[in-house]
Amino acid sequence: MLLISCPNCGSRDETEFHYGGQAHVPYPENPNELNDREWAEFLFYRDNTKGAFAERWLHSTGCRQWFNMLRDTVTYEIQAVYPMGTARPDAAAAAAPDSGTASTAPDSTTTGTTAPDISGTSTTPASTPAPEGATT
Repeated sequence: MLLISCPNCGSRDETEFHYGGQAHVPYPENPNELNDREWAEFLFYRDNTKGAFAERWLHSTGCRQWFNMLRDTVTYEIQAVYPMGTARPDAAAAAAPDSGTASTAPDSTTTGTTAPDISGTSTTPASTPAPEGATT
């Protein structure tokens, strides 16, 4: 469960908040001139980035105010909380020095290219008798 720091109320449990989608999506300058495809892209197409992502959040059971949050979509680490209408902070500057990101080392099992060593493991089950009444 996330602990979200509301800019007005302080730290609260994530159950008090509602996600509002991607932040900083500009409204079209001339909405009457958009065709159906352009409207669909404005309404439904959003970035799906891996890593730092700017989001809108509503503190629905507290102050009922909207704010923006910069959150890592991999680690769920909240890197910055900032008011609506403010520019997105730089992800590198907002992240803590020990941000807890995944390893990028070549031997990493999460992001590297080398597979983990499984030579000492077996895929055959141990020879134990089946429980009484079990069918094989």
